[in-house]
Amino acid sequence: MGGGPDELGARLKAYEGRPAAVTGVGKDPVNAPMIRHWCEAMGDTNPAYTGPDAIAPPTMLQAWTMSGLGGHQSRTGAYDELLGLLDASGCTSVVATDCEQEYLRPLRPGDEVTFDTVIESVSGRKTTKLGTGYFVTTRTDVRVDGEPVGTHRFRILKYAPARRSTAKARRPRPVVNRDNAGFWEGVAEHRLLIQRCAHCGALRHPWLPGCNACGCPDWDTVEATGEGTVYSYVVMHHPPFPAFTESDHAADAGGPYAVGLIELAEGVRMVSNVVGVPYDKVRIGLPVRVEFQTPDEELTVPVFRVVER
Repeated sequence: MGGGPDELGARLKAYEGRPAAVTGVGKDPVNAPMIRHWCEAMGDTNPAYTGPDAIAPPTMLQAWTMSGLGGHQSRTGAYDELLGLLDASGCTSVVATDCEQEYLRPLRPGDEVTFDTVIESVSGRKTTKLGTGYFVTTRTDVRVDGEPVGTHRFRILKYAPARRSTAKARRPRPVVNRDNAGFWEGVAEHRLLIQRCAHCGALRHPWLPGCNACGCPDWDTVEATGEGTVYSYVVMHHPPFPAFTESDHAADAGGPYAVGLIELAEGVRMVSNVVGVPYDKVRIGLPVRVEFQTPDEELTVPVFRVVER
């Protein structure tokens, strides 16, 4: 990285506190069609998001500030300068790492959002499995009629890609937390567990701390039969990832593979790999059945094998 890491780090730190967008205005007011599309995509049936007194799902906060392909007139040059400096230093790759949101009041159809974005922090030089680079965090403060309604922090890693290892690719570890630990414990025992609300009996996946239908925090589980159908799917061509393609129908290490949205017989849907046929033979409606694969000694994952009719 040109100029040495210490010199570069000091130049990057100088961007902290500089505005990335000033007095931005949302492309559209908060509106019912976007809320409906969001809820359909997320499978969120909370009645609070429909009807005459509807509110927007809080997690849509960023959606109301996104610029679209046309960009925002309010954007300053500081953020582009920062990324350009990183590009020039060899950090030409980028990956979003996480976001944090804080909600101060619900948004409702008709609200027109304004926002300001600041470059909140630039980390020191970090070495990750992806490569060596810098974490850049922006903070967007969202308002309606001058009243703060929420804050969105977005963090990326701009990095110089690490040299690819010749060792066998290791499948990424799932993120296990207190909300979904029971699911992965079941998978380790070759059981596909679905959450069931203790109040209304609604089944849900992915696992959540409370019921989407009635809000009850209490739940138990039912064991799925493992039978299902391909509800939808995509074929991943890029980036190549050998850990997902070293299967019985992989064309080559790092080649395309199918990722399916599987509708289980119990009615819930989950995302996983579709195996048992070449990626270009996967179709909506194909019957599948869960099987548990062990990519390495530390990991068991559920995948769905196409069942012959």
